[in-house]
Amino acid sequence: MERPSDTKRRILDVARELFAEKGVQRTSLQEIADRLGITKPALYYHFTSRDELVRSIVAPLIEEGEAFLARHEAAGTVSPRALLEEYFDFHYRHRGQIMLVFTELTTLAELGFVELVLNWRGRLATLLVGPDPTLDQSVRAVIALGGLQDCTIQFPEVPMDDLRAAAVDGACVTLGLAG
Repeated sequence: MERPSDTKRRILDVARELFAEKGVQRTSLQEIADRLGITKPALYYHFTSRDELVRSIVAPLIEEGEAFLARHEAAGTVSPRALLEEYFDFHYRHRGQIMLVFTELTTLAELGFVELVLNWRGRLATLLVGPDPTLDQSVRAVIALGGLQDCTIQFPEVPMDDLRAAAVDGACVTLGLAG
């Protein structure tokens, strides 16, 4: 993955802050430029639109998520617990982007991100419960994966290792896997 320039990184940092404060749709490119102390044309040199800026913010999440899935799919057999632990770690690392996803679901749906996440969940469920799951297995996989993801956001004050152990144990119980 290409490293962004210092200016581009600063733009992304300020955009993340403003998007968190005001939301994507209520944040103008002019506000981002003003906070940075640059002109709007200078901002346009790096990002041609707000959508491009949003895509750049979630790009590391998408790239790492794809790599995570591809690695496990290529492995053939996976340990469900190890998969769930890595899934937790992935979401814990990307809590900021995931909060953006939750607060800007409409914007990200327009960019195709929701379909991507649903596709990931389906691929993960296949790894956990096989290619032809029963309805019960499918529902449990959705609950386990969604709950594990939500725990990374719901409990910010809990130390990561403690939260990881509790969340992965809960997901394993939900899936009917031995601890």
